[in-house]
Amino acid sequence: MLSKRLLLLSSKLGYQTRSFAEAARRLGVEVVFGTDRCRRLEDPWGDGALALRFDDPEAAAEAIEDLARRSPFDAVFALGDQPAPTAAYAARRLGLPGNPIEAARNCSTKLRQREVLAAAGFPVPEFFSFRWDEPFEKVLARVKFPCVIKPLTLSASQGVIRADNAAELAAAVRRIRALLESPAVAASRHGELDRVLVERYISGAEVAVEGLLTRGRLRVLAIFDKPDPLDGPYFEETIYVTPSRLPQEVQAAIRDSAARAARALGLAHGPLHAEFRIENGRPWVLELQPRPIGGLCARALRFGSRGIGLEELVLRHALDLAGADEEREAAASGVMMIPVPRSGIFEGVEGIEAAQATPGITGIEITARPHDPVLAWPEGSSYLGFIFARAEEPLQVEKALREAHAKLGIVFRSELPIGRA
Repeated sequence: MLSKRLLLLSSKLGYQTRSFAEAARRLGVEVVFGTDRCRRLEDPWGDGALALRFDDPEAAAEAIEDLARRSPFDAVFALGDQPAPTAAYAARRLGLPGNPIEAARNCSTKLRQREVLAAAGFPVPEFFSFRWDEPFEKVLARVKFPCVIKPLTLSASQGVIRADNAAELAAAVRRIRALLESPAVAASRHGELDRVLVERYISGAEVAVEGLLTRGRLRVLAIFDKPDPLDGPYFEETIYVTPSRLPQEVQAAIRDSAARAARALGLAHGPLHAEFRIENGRPWVLELQPRPIGGLCARALRFGSRGIGLEELVLRHALDLAGADEEREAAASGVMMIPVPRSGIFEGVEGIEAAQATPGITGIEITARPHDPVLAWPEGSSYLGFIFARAEEPLQVEKALREAHAKLGIVFRSELPIGRA
């Protein structure tokens, strides 16, 4: 029997990509990488990756089709927001299950998603967008404070800032513009870097939803509580814990809203990651994306009697392999994305052994590399690492994550000026 063949699309071949590739290989699946590295270099990393331009998904899909004529793929799987449109175009060309192209377009920018969901009657924050050449006085006249200003295409809350008055809004605009015009962001080829979104700030708790879509039907795998308040002015996330401690009727409303929003956007097949704010028991849609949860957070979830990870579960689903319907384990679990306390040159983390010995902690992964510059939010988007915990109750998981983090010492060599990467 021939093994399955998977094309794994990722904007960078980092730790999340390796984690999913390892899960595929455990399944006996051949993995081919597709990434937006420089096409002028001939396989500089020696991994045989297909060089693609995710900012031109039609051309990227054509290159994928050319390769598939010689060696067909059984699935095309995207990690991250940038490769998702390419995955949709490629799936259509290859006749593979996936999301419609229009659905990928609807999720390609925060503005487009807001417009589609608002037109469908969803409760989304009041919003508008503007370009840098628009006079600030005209922008200010449209704002209702408090507000949140954010780039259209960056992820992980990079560049997202709350403003409570005109002075804070002006400062946020200057800071976000400097970020979007920086060489590091410009090199990423994200779209619409000359436009930002302004929306009314919604108070309340925030949750993340992880799910799988099969021919338009949503199966919610987990609802993660975010117990740390995300009130701003920046929105670096820290702790995710599941199962949720919200009332069952609120959880039911979140599930229903996620399913209806996915349909409104046209999403049909594959992983779904969604974010909601809960204000007075009412879910407000923040964002939906046709991809799995980012970083190494997938390791916080286990399924079935063998405890397979989310990576393996969603790949089984993509490749139509048995076991994709396994239920999540009964235990509570969670992850802390180790926050970046300040910008600087990262040297390392002390106290890891003591933190790992904390009851309930199942693992600690430091993903930042020593001697590399790191940026705190809102300029930053990469965490220092991940702490994982498992216990009988969600409160025990949260307690373990906080205790372990308190034992860590983050070492920096020097400050890093804002705007440098």
